[in-house]
Formats: sequence, C-alpha cells, structure tokens
Amino acid sequence: MVGKSLVQRMHKLGVDTRGSGLTDVSRQVGDWLQQIGAGEGLLNLFIQHTSASLTIQENADPDVLADLLDAMAHLAPESDVYRHNSEGPDDMPAHIKSALTSTSLSVPVTAGEMMLGTWQGIYLWEHRSRPHQRNIVLHFAGTLLETPAE
Repeated sequence: MVGKSLVQRMHKLGVDTRGSGLTDVSRQVGDWLQQIGAGEGLLNLFIQHTSASLTIQENADPDVLADLLDAMAHLAPESDVYRHNSEGPDDMPAHIKSALTSTSLSVPVTAGEMMLGTWQGIYLWEHRSRPHQRNIVLHFAGTLLETPAE
C-alpha cells in the first residue's frame, strides 16, 4: 500500500424483503465494491432498523437458513405475551431476534472482492412477518484499484 491514499466511500443499499426470512445481499454489496473500484480495505455494513439484522451464513444448503429460522422462532415465539406489542404479535419477537443477532458486520476486502469463505454469504434477516423496505449502510475504508493508463 505504499504510495496509495486511503479513501472512504459510503452508500445506502435499499432492500425490499418479503416478510420473515433471509435475503442474500452479497451480490448487491459486491457490485457496489466493484462500482467504486475498491482495492484493499475493510467494509462495514450497518442495518438501520431494530427489527431486522445482518448475518454471514452458509449460502450453499438452504436447509441451514430454514433451520436458523425455526430455531429463532423457538427462542422468541410470537405466541408469548409481551409488554411491547403496539405493531402486532411479531413486534417484540422481532426486537428480541435482532438483539440476538447483529446490526453490523465487518468484512475484509482485497482486490475489490469480499474475503468471504467458500460457502459464506451476507444476509439481511427480516424478523417481521410482513414485507418491509430496509436500509443497509455500506462503508468502505481502504484503497482504490489503480486505473490503467490510457
């Protein structure tokens, strides 16, 4: 990195969810890194919501995601009685699920590519039953790829 300036780039990624479940956002995030010409650095992702979260999980076997959804439903069932229920029976369970998972992730980047493992993907985890429009703030700090001389 000798002679390369460190830069920061930010972007707000909008994601439409279909209700409770996991949405793979790896491609959109990778596309943005390519668009900005990211080189070497660190990518931080932050979700701006208290009833959805972010996770890095297996992207090969869909049974993993289904089992995660089932396990989380057992940990915070909608059938329990909660004080906070102003938006329906999925309201407080969604907050609990968000508290048990992550609102931000950091991923190393090299040569413009996220250094995810072979079977890893980045997922937005919607904890509410109905569809929502969610925002993920992407922040890259690092170097940019050199553009070839014309």
